[in-house]
Amino acid sequence: MSDLFQIFGQLETNLGWWSADGVEPSSNERDQKEAVFNIHNPFYIVRNDRKLAIGVGGTGVFGKRTESANSLPIAAYVPACRIKSLGDPSFCAEHGMLYPYVAGSMANGISSCDMVEAMGQNGMLGFFGSAGLPIESVESAIDRISGHLTDGPYGFDLIHSPNDPDLEASLVDLYLRRGVKLVEASAYMDLTLPVVRYRVHGIHCNSSGDIVTPNRIIAKISRVEVASKFFAPPPDRFLGELISQGNLTQEQARLAAQIPMAQDLTAEADSGGHTDKRPATALLPTILALRDRMQDRFRFKQTLRVGTAGGISTPPSAAAAFAMGAAYVMTGSINQACVESGTSIDVKEMLAQAQQGDVTMAPAADMFEMGVTVQVLKRGTMFAMRASKLYEAYCAFNSIQEIPASVRSMIEKNIFHDSFETIWNETRGYFLNSDPTQVERAEADPKHLMALIFRWYLGKTSRWATSGEASRRIDYQIWCGPAMAAFNEWVKDSFLAHLDQRKVVTVALNLLYGAAVIMRINNLRSQGIMFSPHLLRVVPIKQEQIKEYLS
Repeated sequence: MSDLFQIFGQLETNLGWWSADGVEPSSNERDQKEAVFNIHNPFYIVRNDRKLAIGVGGTGVFGKRTESANSLPIAAYVPACRIKSLGDPSFCAEHGMLYPYVAGSMANGISSCDMVEAMGQNGMLGFFGSAGLPIESVESAIDRISGHLTDGPYGFDLIHSPNDPDLEASLVDLYLRRGVKLVEASAYMDLTLPVVRYRVHGIHCNSSGDIVTPNRIIAKISRVEVASKFFAPPPDRFLGELISQGNLTQEQARLAAQIPMAQDLTAEADSGGHTDKRPATALLPTILALRDRMQDRFRFKQTLRVGTAGGISTPPSAAAAFAMGAAYVMTGSINQACVESGTSIDVKEMLAQAQQGDVTMAPAADMFEMGVTVQVLKRGTMFAMRASKLYEAYCAFNSIQEIPASVRSMIEKNIFHDSFETIWNETRGYFLNSDPTQVERAEADPKHLMALIFRWYLGKTSRWATSGEASRRIDYQIWCGPAMAAFNEWVKDSFLAHLDQRKVVTVALNLLYGAAVIMRINNLRSQGIMFSPHLLRVVPIKQEQIKEYLS
């Protein structure tokens, strides 16, 4: 028998017969591995002199028939597995993509212009991380990306902002004014008027009578109750409000009642940042089942699709997502450590050292008072512990005056490095320029004033991280899920172990290519063919080599 392949148990019958076409079957281990890894070429495994051999090309005939003089019995057959076909082809076609791979948005421009452009120029989709940035910075990003990706796909983040609804509305105003046709709706707990306005803006019927929705939403969700709202038509109350504002006509409202809020949902499992830490193997099938129920209920003409995110960082995780039925995969944590990431080299180096167990949950800056948490890196930083101390104080006291002297001293000295009064003066100045109503509310409500002071720290920590503020390295807030540790383990001892080699497209193509290889290996396993796993281990390879396999 071959050193690489063996038959599990006894196969009583052959699948058929194979005849060579000038290339004889090979029992050479190198040739057999090449056949598995050359994903665009189908191959046969045949019995040849009591050994299993690889048959590439030739003619295979399946079913019972009389053996010819030069034919060999077929033990298994593996078809081609093109990475373009791993997910739902309609997703790629409708978004102008080649490959079913999305780089999700990361706030403060961590998913940068460079990242979005690199993805779009290589047939994949990237979302710019608009959250946490001034409107002027987002508009500058629109100028650049739209100018560089005139034909390539791209999108921008639209994050739910319950503590700053005017910011969400302003972003939608900007996106509509600048013709941004695709957004990633993230961290939503319920639909809002701005996100509905974005979706239905410009809705109309074409000459064939089909409903055209110029603006698309890919909603990132982790809860069924939220997913069901995005997989349903816009609520009547919001359509009525848009009509009364003059932002929608009666005819457009009639059309809007026939479309889903989002045609595509990303089932976000155990991810970095905002997350409910759902297991992907439980969440994705649940959302897929919801998709089918909602399609049966509303009979949309637009096909509902579900992708997945959270934990996608190795070929096996990507292959598992596609095997479960994901239309596409989305990455986040691992992209932060890539060359194009908009974060600091300090953060990239810290991420490159992450291991399993090096992540934890901490209070979220944008939903601090609500007790919402985000998943962050804990190795090398005290942010999670310090942020939790602030939330404990917020829950325990009604004003900064109630905080005991010892607790106040600890916060001012160890966390803020300044007095409450100084922090409030800075915070007050910020909100007088951006949202004066916050100052009015804080001056009337001591607990809200305390919340704004504490949120100063949570907001600053992520910016210290992205800018690489060395004096506050111990306070870095770095959004990160366990996927980062899995990625580091996979790339260990490979060229991708080095930060300067971690280009977002190289990483993406390796994950997709590796997923295709694993699906071919699993195809062999399902036909009773066994092999030594280490001999077919998928390791990172250079982008040029991947493209040779794809040509």
